[in-house]
Amino acid sequence: MKRKTERKQAEGEMTLSGHLTELRNRIIVIVVVLVIAMFIGLGQAEKIVSALLDIGRAKGYQFVYLAPQEMLIQFFSISLIFAALIGLPLIFYEAYAFMSPGLRKSEKLFFLLAIIFGIVFGFLGILFAYKVLIPFMLYFLLDMSKGVSVAAAISVGNYISFLMTIFIIFAVIFEFPVVTVLLTQMGILKVEWMKKARKVMIVVIFIMAAIVTPPDVVSQVMVALPMILLYELSVILCTIFGVFKKKPAEESSEDGDGEV
Repeated sequence: MKRKTERKQAEGEMTLSGHLTELRNRIIVIVVVLVIAMFIGLGQAEKIVSALLDIGRAKGYQFVYLAPQEMLIQFFSISLIFAALIGLPLIFYEAYAFMSPGLRKSEKLFFLLAIIFGIVFGFLGILFAYKVLIPFMLYFLLDMSKGVSVAAAISVGNYISFLMTIFIIFAVIFEFPVVTVLLTQMGILKVEWMKKARKVMIVVIFIMAAIVTPPDVVSQVMVALPMILLYELSVILCTIFGVFKKKPAEESSEDGDGEV
């Protein structure tokens, strides 16, 4: 029995205690990086909050804080979000590195690409919200209140919370191509279903756009159009990855037929 255990370890197979030790070490690395990133974010929080407030100030907003600790709370909130954004790629990498010994070469490549594109699309969603959607929404919402003789003095906490909600929504929305590719590779979703449901999905997308945007056609189109493009990109990517998935299966079946 002892010889079998030694042989497995020599062949590179890790014991349960070895897996738990590796998992613990990876979690410690993640926690340490998150704590360091949080302190770095706290040091940069004032600049980040000022940059976010400048978006509103450029549209004519005036900001106030309603409690003595409100600005301090926002600094800590921004530092936590900053740490999460910095730590998220590391968390994905550590999870991939932990699982990779049990994956085939093609699976390793697929999950690595999924992690990379997931991070890229998430940041693209945040960038789209920051550069395009939020300035337009702030302008529209302020313009709607011009007929009312009330000055816009917005709480800093409510304003930052509003921006963070929009950022999260569009970071998730832009993950749609990655999620659909993963689901099709797992056999849960089929490309044929996505193609047949295209018209229905366009209607659903416009309904979602109407929910998350002010009640005007321009902002709904600004949100719905990227979502439709993401849906079409998802169909294309799922079709491409589906072809690559079929090839190994066809080759293995041909090899099986050729065996005597």
